[in-house]
Amino acid sequence: MDSQPQPQPPTHNSYLPHYTPPQVAHHEWRTATNSAAYLIPSLSTLAATTPSLKLLDIGCGSGTISTSLASLLPTGSVTATDISPAILARAADLAAQAGVANISFQEADIYALPFEDATFDVVHASMVLSHLSDPVRAYREMLRVTKPNGGLVANRESDLRMWSYYPALPGLRRAHEVLLATTEAGGGNVDAGARLVAWAMRAGVGRERIEVSMGTWMYSSVEERRMWGDTMAERCRRGGGREKALEWGIATEADFEEMAEAWAKWQAAEDACHGMMHGEILIRK
Repeated sequence: MDSQPQPQPPTHNSYLPHYTPPQVAHHEWRTATNSAAYLIPSLSTLAATTPSLKLLDIGCGSGTISTSLASLLPTGSVTATDISPAILARAADLAAQAGVANISFQEADIYALPFEDATFDVVHASMVLSHLSDPVRAYREMLRVTKPNGGLVANRESDLRMWSYYPALPGLRRAHEVLLATTEAGGGNVDAGARLVAWAMRAGVGRERIEVSMGTWMYSSVEERRMWGDTMAERCRRGGGREKALEWGIATEADFEEMAEAWAKWQAAEDACHGMMHGEILIRK
């Protein structure tokens, strides 16, 4: 018999912001504490009964979440993956600087993870599926490499529709509109945070195995405003999101100038704040 052709993984959407220095600075602000707090209680309980716990962190970027998770597992280990070899090299350097040795880094595609079935006790991804054209397929692959009878899949994704900010500058409102339109035009999911349960159930997970919550990021201190304001202003000046928004007729050069100026005003305002909401899911296998 002729062998049947195997389904091919979908291609990855472009990561529109690109790895510009301010964008990477925001990635490196992220830790387990501010970006995976929903996972820590379950992780601590599981680690207490599984000393050699193995955790997979998918789409790790600069690896600051991965490294801080590894620091919570003194007798366990973390494998951190990304599709970018360059950002993995940066992640390895940061882990070494932090003195965290129970972590390794490997290039890998979330649609075709290079691991055997039931390899990991915990599989984690943060802000990855919102960029994907087929998040359900990604969930199936994450579940495949998770151990049964106690294994855990954890995922946190933004709901980009949910911005709350002050001062209410017109340029920030326009920035939000452009972000939503560009994300949708590029094949991403602006409402990812609200769709995690639906995606998991479509991947074959029973509702009784799912815990779901909402978390936040808030930028208000001088340091937070500087980091986030610089990141967002940089997106207005260069990068894939700007290029595509101009190409697709979503925004103009004048729009981007207004947005960059608004982020500078927001950053300088002592009473400014900016908050966002994220969906969080724990799937018990």
